[in-house]
Amino acid sequence: MTLLAKFPESCLHHAVQDLDPATPHLAHDAGNLTEPAYLRGMVSVVVPAHNEARVVGRLLGQLVPAGAPADVDVIVVANGCTDDTAGIAGRYGPRVRVVSIPVPSKREALLAGDRAAAGFPRIYVDADVEIGPADIRALADVLSRPGALAAAPERVLDLSGTSWLVRWYYDVWARLPEVRGGLFGRGVIALSEAGHARVASLPPLLADDLAASLVFAPDERVIAPAARVVVHVPRTAGDLLRRRVRAAMGVNQVEQAEGGPGASARTRPRDLLALVRAKPWLAPRVAVFLAVAVAARRRARREVRRNQYSTWLRDESSRG
Repeated sequence: MTLLAKFPESCLHHAVQDLDPATPHLAHDAGNLTEPAYLRGMVSVVVPAHNEARVVGRLLGQLVPAGAPADVDVIVVANGCTDDTAGIAGRYGPRVRVVSIPVPSKREALLAGDRAAAGFPRIYVDADVEIGPADIRALADVLSRPGALAAAPERVLDLSGTSWLVRWYYDVWARLPEVRGGLFGRGVIALSEAGHARVASLPPLLADDLAASLVFAPDERVIAPAARVVVHVPRTAGDLLRRRVRAAMGVNQVEQAEGGPGASARTRPRDLLALVRAKPWLAPRVAVFLAVAVAARRRARREVRRNQYSTWLRDESSRG
């Protein structure tokens, strides 16, 4: 996030390979990663994208709509793409700068995006979510408050086309206290300059958004009520399980990492009991939630024993 010298190596939707990155190429400003003077003072938005041709246009169409004020500097970092991610992003003209690097790595994409970024606050956005310029400005406004180091938008889950099992799982997940108050699972994290320095001190971790959330005290992180992000969830039970295996592996790594945040966001039994006591009709959904969680943790333990933290287990169904 020279910034993110140690920014997590694996993040939402990107396979990581331990390769030395080549010098990034800036599509609209070839060979020059120093920000143009006219961009200084603008909000910087970094979008790392690995083979996101199916969804990056959906994001950019909302992020830089025609006629909107040009107060947001958007940098799309196409990393290791074998599709037309960079080409699609490039169609949005000078309001979107495109950096291309050959390595399929979220960490290297964030580093390249930071080298091209104009300033702070800095907002990191996954390519498969939906967020608009008003939401970006709301995040920037929140970070202008004293003591606010990190922020995220309110989460709107897109459950269209999902199976009943997926809907029941998210009925419970979205109500959990750690989920409601955490920055993770939103695909968007906004950082002040001081917050950025805090996150940069973390070791490389699979669950980078979780670690970035836990490294801040509750009074240092803010969920901006005026900002919204649409998160597309897995549509099938199999894709949900893959995503939850990745999440369970990430939680395990965060808890054990030397130099990590030293905290956890595991679901506690009392949280689930409280949900059922308050809303008894949730009981069958809680049973589904537990079944998925147990299956994911069992598979995650196998992957951890094999040291398979570089296996991304990416969900493709939400990109359809």
